[in-house]
Amino acid sequence: MISYILRRTFAAVILLLVVTAVTFAIFFLLPRLVGQSADQLAQQYIGKSPTKADIAAVKQNLGLDQPLYVQYWHFIKGIVSGATYNLGPTTARCDAPCFGYSFKNHVEVWPQLTSRLPVTLSLAGGAAVLWLLSGVLIGVISALKPRSVFDRTFMGVALAGVSLPMFFTGNLALLLFTFQWPIFGRTYVAFTENPGQWANTLFPAWCSLALLYSAIYARLTRSGMLETMNEDFIRTARAKGLRERTVVTRHGLRAALTPIITVFGMDLGLLLGGAVITETVFSLPGIGQYAVQGITDNDLPPILGVTLLAAFFVVFANLLVDLLYAAADPRVRLS
Repeated sequence: MISYILRRTFAAVILLLVVTAVTFAIFFLLPRLVGQSADQLAQQYIGKSPTKADIAAVKQNLGLDQPLYVQYWHFIKGIVSGATYNLGPTTARCDAPCFGYSFKNHVEVWPQLTSRLPVTLSLAGGAAVLWLLSGVLIGVISALKPRSVFDRTFMGVALAGVSLPMFFTGNLALLLFTFQWPIFGRTYVAFTENPGQWANTLFPAWCSLALLYSAIYARLTRSGMLETMNEDFIRTARAKGLRERTVVTRHGLRAALTPIITVFGMDLGLLLGGAVITETVFSLPGIGQYAVQGITDNDLPPILGVTLLAAFFVVFANLLVDLLYAAADPRVRLS
């Protein structure tokens, strides 16, 4: 088991290095390929009407006049150990992980990400609990009662949930339960300040996300359970006299959880990197909204920081999925 964990962890670290290289190439190599010069990139750090001396100073201080491989080394070094920027008579220290400073307001990116991360964690965590419990429960009951009224009704609702986009269900929930019938709050409140108001504000967003994702989990659980419940080991468990609840939960559901674990890890990792549409619709000051602001302002460092943070969450979620595989199925440890 220990060797399996070490192998998967090493693979995750290598994957993160590959992701940083690809991200660096997208943001720094591709602009060069389409004709953007180092002077043009340096100008974004200064503002309107810069002088040639200002551009040259910024280009030298940020290392934009150096070869790309040297810039990539400084980029990795800044993430791992921080960076120091020479600003003429003074220096600015950017602690690790350093993603630079915003072009627009010259504020360090990493503190902005960490201040917004609890909002995204609250949104993703609450929605994940709802869609996982509801999706698996509906899928199990539908599989145990195939072609029944319950099965057809909830599979129809699941199909509608997959088909409806978030900007429709989110705005509909806001219209009905926030404006027309003011049941839920409009302004996000931190959990530490008021837990009740925190849950009250996030509940429409949780339900909108859960409607989208629980449909997928219900269909996955249903198909997995229908296949599993016809296996020989299920008939053997019933022949031993085990209760039907034990057969379903300990034998049938456990065997059907493998694809659900895979999808759940990917979905949760992507949401932790920023639920862009949901945070925009519900005006939640999370990482996704921060990315939208960076794109709107043509602000490179925030976009770069959100991209790398999202990549980290996806890689970390996949690592957890691999470890859960090993716990659920001992045969995986030998692969």
